[in-house]
Amino acid sequence: MTRIFLIGLRAALFWFLAAFAVQAQSPIQDLLQENRAAVEKASRKTIDDVIGALLASGLPETREVLARWREKELWQRDEDGLFFFAEAVDGNTYRLIDIATGEAVGEYDKKLVSQLKPNSGVRSVIATALVRFQLTDPDPAKRAEGLTAIERGPEASHLEALRASIEGENDSGLLARKQRLERLLTIAYDDDSALRVAAIESFSTDLGVDARAALNPLLATTRKAAPALPEGVNIANVLKPGSSALPRSEAYALLVAADLAPPLVTAAQKKEALIANIADGTVAGMPIHTLGTAEARARAYAALADQGLAPPDVTEDGIDAALGAHVFFDQYNEPDAAITAAAEEALSSVSTRVGVNQALDLALDGLSLASIYFLAAIGLAITFGVMGVINMAHGEFIMMGAYTGYVVQQFVPNYTASIIVALPLAFAVTFAAGVAMERLVIRWLYNRPLETLLATFGISIALQQLAKNIFGTQARPLTSPGWLDGALVLNDVVSISYIRIAIFVLGIIFLFLLLFVLNKTRLGLEMRAVTQNPRMAASMGINPDRVNMLTFGLGSGIAGIAGVAIGLYAKVTSELGSDYIVQSFMTVVVGGVGNIWGTLLGAALIGFLQKGIEWMNPSNTLAAQTYMIIFIIIFIQFRPKGIIALKGRAAGD
Repeated sequence: MTRIFLIGLRAALFWFLAAFAVQAQSPIQDLLQENRAAVEKASRKTIDDVIGALLASGLPETREVLARWREKELWQRDEDGLFFFAEAVDGNTYRLIDIATGEAVGEYDKKLVSQLKPNSGVRSVIATALVRFQLTDPDPAKRAEGLTAIERGPEASHLEALRASIEGENDSGLLARKQRLERLLTIAYDDDSALRVAAIESFSTDLGVDARAALNPLLATTRKAAPALPEGVNIANVLKPGSSALPRSEAYALLVAADLAPPLVTAAQKKEALIANIADGTVAGMPIHTLGTAEARARAYAALADQGLAPPDVTEDGIDAALGAHVFFDQYNEPDAAITAAAEEALSSVSTRVGVNQALDLALDGLSLASIYFLAAIGLAITFGVMGVINMAHGEFIMMGAYTGYVVQQFVPNYTASIIVALPLAFAVTFAAGVAMERLVIRWLYNRPLETLLATFGISIALQQLAKNIFGTQARPLTSPGWLDGALVLNDVVSISYIRIAIFVLGIIFLFLLLFVLNKTRLGLEMRAVTQNPRMAASMGINPDRVNMLTFGLGSGIAGIAGVAIGLYAKVTSELGSDYIVQSFMTVVVGGVGNIWGTLLGAALIGFLQKGIEWMNPSNTLAAQTYMIIFIIIFIQFRPKGIIALKGRAAGD
């Protein structure tokens, strides 16, 4: 019995000494005890002093204590009022953890400890205090997270913490973000007018959406009416009732809302008043049977108004008099005129720059679309120019190339390698298909354009149906490599996807490759000779039949490569080619049949024209296509042979 007593005494002494050591050796605990009452019953009015003391102490445990307090993980031991972190052992027992050392102190029954549960207002203040720690964290990733959090939900309390963190920032990227964010918060929350104006002026050349989002609210206005223009307020505009900016009815409604004029009485209200004041078969002394006309009812209502039984009716003259006796104006919500003037000037400058960059962005879109049309049309330009064949199945060669890329990706999972393999393979497949088509069909229909058109149109339908039978009707994915994901962003207005850039580069490569083939190789020489004069070329030992076959195969092969490029961003279906065949023909006809440079110019004209029309009428792409075709029809009336007219056989056809 004595031994048990001694063991219990030693345990009690141990826990007493441990608790004393915690209290004596923990400055953070001492600080919390000094502010114990404010911590126990924290509110927005009392929390600032506690947090200020914690931040001023510079203790390393401050951040953890604030974070745990905010998450309702700070507990208090009832017997001595000391603060601890706690872990649930079971439903009724908690393990207390020292807030300074992180070591377990002991296990206590739930009835012996109390959980601190700060309300949402207190937690918000604590969260703001934690921002300072996050902005000065040694880990750059943590500091970046803190900046992102402020960007998503800026508050006035963030400004001081942000400014304090700028001086010690050693990461140039984060420093730039902090300085920019500090200026944005200065615009919104600082009390110093000069600092706000300086921050506003710093964004006069900035195209960022966040900058415009900070400046636009400064020019927000409230429309008001008053007997005279008030003094000492920041007025944006003085309005005239009855103008387009302030219709007469809207002006009078402002007077009514400001209790400066009586409200208009509606017909329904008049009717209700007449019914409510029927007495002994009369209304205002007028028999009911005499109120069959609008004029009679108006006289009865006027009588009720004179007797104070109904609100007076407002006449047109009364409205005019009320409008003439008052002034109407838009008042800035921002009271400082210097702020609004600086914001208006900055936004005007930004608006001009945004317009210029939107034009640049539109030009890049047009250039991107032109490169796509050039790739789709260049093969058609070769076959049409050399052979004079209207190939309505050209779009299906584009479709075959896209499906070739899809099939390759089923066997080559690496997207970069699959595209490298798909480009030459698509050329080979469509080259072979083009040669087969020329040998089996086209060669028997030379100089018979209508029959050629009908035959190739039928082949087009057959190839589409064959693709549906093989691959189905659902779109198939042709996935681009990871390095083509995303876009090249010049600023918040101008950007272009990497896939479009890759297609543009591919178009440039093919331009120079074709120029080399046509001007520096025997095949190119023979093609140009057949284009100029096939009979003379034949007499010089050139085989026009062979040249036509290779030319048709080359044009078809290029279409296959275009299909791989187009399939990277467009859906791969059996109708893929039909989406580009019309534009391809327009490109060739406008540029000049059979001319590489003409095709390039035609693609540029069609691409820029389509994007320009879509920009003017973005809600109706079908109308944009219609306007573009009308323009081209008019263009052909003045330049029937295209931008660059071809000489030789095709020129005479």
